[in-house]
Amino acid sequence: MACDAGAKRLLLRGDSDVAIRYVRGPDGTQIARLLVLVATAREWLGRFEDVQLIWVPRHRNVEADRLSRQALGLPELPVRAAKGRRRRR
Repeated sequence: MACDAGAKRLLLRGDSDVAIRYVRGPDGTQIARLLVLVATAREWLGRFEDVQLIWVPRHRNVEADRLSRQALGLPELPVRAAKGRRRRR
């Protein structure tokens, strides 16, 4: 959609560190299906002047994770209480 809209720069955030590394390179995989997906992603990203791929840990993007699980027909994960760090006095 961004390409069709004429975008020149792209900022993508994702919660899969592995997927971000595979697409960004040089990490790779021997899984045939993933090779095709990575090649396709790289081809599309090559159409932009500038691309930034940023990994966002899943626990910092709860709403996006919920929506992606819903789209895949997966059950929602229970919401866990945030673990805060204690301050030293």
